[in-house]
Amino acid sequence: MDTMTENMQRQVNELVESYRDRCLWFFRRDYYPADVDSALRALGYIQQHGDLKAFQRAGELIQWLSPHSSKPSAGA
Repeated sequence: MDTMTENMQRQVNELVESYRDRCLWFFRRDYYPADVDSALRALGYIQQHGDLKAFQRAGELIQWLSPHSSKPSAGA
């Protein structure tokens, strides 16, 4: 379970709050992602159920949270 920086946590929480009623209606009203995996899941739902702006903003955050492909693999 990876943790997020304070700044990233704030940005994810703001987006979750902005799109809670439209995209995350099936989550509890007080739900905020606590780690990277849950943030990626919530952002994916926002991309899936939101408008273009939501899709783009969630995509930006997903890029920041996702592991970089340039990291060496564990087997290398």
